[in-house]
Amino acid sequence: MRLAPRPLSLLLCALAAACGEAASPAAPAAGGWREFEGSWGASGRRKLLQLGEQRVAAVVEVSGSVLLTGASRPGVGFLGEAITFSDSTTGLVGRAVWTDEHGDRAFSELQAASNEPGTLVTGTFVGGTGRYAGAEGGYEFRWAFLLDSDDGSVQGQALEMRGRIRAGDAAKVEGPPR
Repeated sequence: MRLAPRPLSLLLCALAAACGEAASPAAPAAGGWREFEGSWGASGRRKLLQLGEQRVAAVVEVSGSVLLTGASRPGVGFLGEAITFSDSTTGLVGRAVWTDEHGDRAFSELQAASNEPGTLVTGTFVGGTGRYAGAEGGYEFRWAFLLDSDDGSVQGQALEMRGRIRAGDAAKVEGPPR
């Protein structure tokens, strides 16, 4: 999926700002856990399906930058991609992939009790590739749509994002940056 020019310029500015931070995060906390806070700005498409007057289902596909902070964060920046299905009656389920600058990926499952703006979304890491093989842990955030157009284009941001991750082989994440 290709980002629109404006989100791309915001991504580049955010990445430039992040480059000022230390490139090598500190060693993980006890047990190999890496704690983080951060932001996730994304754009994409949403398809709505009206199920009567009171019920709506939606499929959303977004991608954008995930920027993390914290002394033991697993990395500074990732490309975050997600596909979700939500129903105004049953909530939200989805899948996400975070890809770092080396092409290593962390996989997660997303869940929320509602598809209302500001609802708490939880992500559970369920593995990955490279440094994130066997990843476990989780994160949470509140999603806010910043743009929701009639043609299905959406832009949004994860607010109050925080979590922790540990790879199955902690040495892969603990090693020096490549």
